[in-house]
Amino acid sequence: MDVTAIGEILIDLTQTGVNGAGVPQFSANPGGAPANAAVAAARLGAKTAFWGKVGDDAFGAYLRRVLKDNGVDASGLRTGSQPTTMAIVSVDEAGERSFQFLRGADRDICPEEVDEDAVLRTKILHFGSVSLTAGMSRSATIFAARTAHKNGGLVSYDPNYRPALWANQAEAAEWMAIPLPLVDIIKLAEEELPLLAGTADLEEGTRILEERGLSLIMVTLGGEGVFCRWKGESWHQPGVPVKVADTNGAGDTFLGAVLSRLCQRGEKPLEGLTRAELKDILAFANRAAAFTCSRSGAIPAMPTLAELEGGRMP
Repeated sequence: MDVTAIGEILIDLTQTGVNGAGVPQFSANPGGAPANAAVAAARLGAKTAFWGKVGDDAFGAYLRRVLKDNGVDASGLRTGSQPTTMAIVSVDEAGERSFQFLRGADRDICPEEVDEDAVLRTKILHFGSVSLTAGMSRSATIFAARTAHKNGGLVSYDPNYRPALWANQAEAAEWMAIPLPLVDIIKLAEEELPLLAGTADLEEGTRILEERGLSLIMVTLGGEGVFCRWKGESWHQPGVPVKVADTNGAGDTFLGAVLSRLCQRGEKPLEGLTRAELKDILAFANRAAAFTCSRSGAIPAMPTLAELEGGRMP
């Protein structure tokens, strides 16, 4: 397996407009950052799997089908007694999002449901911080990351800060930092850098994370692209101009694209990676994210490898 993601999969209730009475209208789309990243990588050619938990309901069955239809191994997707988790996603005129969560089954995956043998067979184990906000999923996520790390696998992390899921920012910063010693690859948004590094300065913040042992550090900058640090060097990789319809899933697409390209390098995806290679990978990932921004929804908007290799512009 190239990439195995563990964490939340849920229904995004995404605002599509308002009716004549001014009442917001929503569409139901599959979402959840780790699941999004697994799908994005699969659509771009990687072999991926997802571990999580959904409810024994129509939404849970739908999410399982979405994973399978997009080529993601869903054998690790468990069915629990709680309803499938939902996120209410409001989108402003600039395409930026705000979230409210109705938590359910995603919180209930436990360490006993993590397949240790499968962890050992994956090149990259990926997770986010939403599953660190609750008891059993917190334990399962850290167990999976620790198992991968101690056995020589790569660990990828997306802090994905959602204020509504934490008691306060201090609690979030504390728990989001706990897995860092296990992590090789991190993708974080610009506003998340101060939570983990104590500074908003891109040079200083990424240097601090590198000194803590992280290898590949990518700070996404929205339409401006990404700031990257690798082996003591840092640079800004410009974004791809696009008319934004919806930014939901763009960061997950970017990360999925990076992981898919890294896995093409062999059993040790970071070994011998040069700056020139990484710049090509980041340019590819920025283009993939631009495609997602040009369309609505998260998973439904993600590009295929054929779209990117066909020379189409978003």
